Amino acid sequence: MKVLLENLTKKFPNRNKKAGGDVVAVDHFCFEIPDGELVGLLGPSGCGKSTALFMICGLQKPTEGKIFFGEQEVTNLPPEERGVGVVFQNYALYPHLTVLQNITFPLENLKGEEKLTKEQMKEKAYEAAKLVQIEELMERKPSELSGGQQQRVAIARALVKRPKVLLLDEPLSNLDARLRLQTREEIRRIQQETKITTIFVTHDQEEAMSITDRIVVMEAGRVHQIGKPQDVYDDPVDLFVAKFLGTPPINVFDGKVQSGKLCVGEEAVLDAPGVADQDVTVGIRPEGFVLDPNGAFTCQLSRVEVMGRDVSVVSTHEKCQGKTIRSIIQAENAIDLSAKEIRFTLKKAKVLLFQKDTGERIRY
Repeated sequence: MKVLLENLTKKFPNRNKKAGGDVVAVDHFCFEIPDGELVGLLGPSGCGKSTALFMICGLQKPTEGKIFFGEQEVTNLPPEERGVGVVFQNYALYPHLTVLQNITFPLENLKGEEKLTKEQMKEKAYEAAKLVQIEELMERKPSELSGGQQQRVAIARALVKRPKVLLLDEPLSNLDARLRLQTREEIRRIQQETKITTIFVTHDQEEAMSITDRIVVMEAGRVHQIGKPQDVYDDPVDLFVAKFLGTPPINVFDGKVQSGKLCVGEEAVLDAPGVADQDVTVGIRPEGFVLDPNGAFTCQLSRVEVMGRDVSVVSTHEKCQGKTIRSIIQAENAIDLSAKEIRFTLKKAKVLLFQKDTGERIRY
């Protein structure tokens, strides 16, 4: 099911009467989600991603704009008539019901021609449970399940009606790191098997990049960039997107362009043909450093962290906006830990320039 959002806007009354005006949670959000895609809404807490999700499922009414499922406008339809399945951050399972009863609960409210017998409901519940691999847990209560198992029950309950659109609101935030990794892989597997159009809300950029077909990066209710995860990582439109994506995060420096050369401090570290002389903000991805004793970029060595196949070189530079610089290099590179300085050559594709005042990308 294709989902189309036209100028979707949500405003809330400002609780601070002195400030006046409304608080804009979502600001003219326009986006078309193709049928069968898994799309991630990504951004920091308070950016409006959950509010956008709640408007799509009908729990909140837009202040402005329209929502279409396929060719049908659903902006004013109640949630139960939209054909959506929702998985919340806190699972929202009924503690007094068994897993089977929790999964069949949405089916009990069907009326008219859609009404099912108990046997039909049970059959559909087991189909959904098999999809998320919890069919052996059907007689247990939620208190007898692990966090990951409870999350699977919530997903099965959302899937049991075969919704047109599946909405996931930070579904992995309550799980530990290993279980989060396993469950996000399961979500991707389920989505690919069912081909249900899925919208996945998260503040974890690693989650969003690893399983989605497309990501929407948001801040303060506005969309900064939409695209395939790797494209957005490699080609961010502004400094906010560049800083939000990447683990470790991008290293940010104060720099300047002079006579076609990019300078950080007193060193000309890279050619920047076609860029006018100006002060710039420089972003260098951790993987953009190449260890080179004759390299143009000199940093003060702090320490080396061994990570297995890679090594993280931690260093400092007077023009770095952060406390430290993290450079990821291959583990076989020999590093003199007694040295005070370390030199790098930079990979041009991993060095991004931004306007000093607006943060907008400068392409070169």
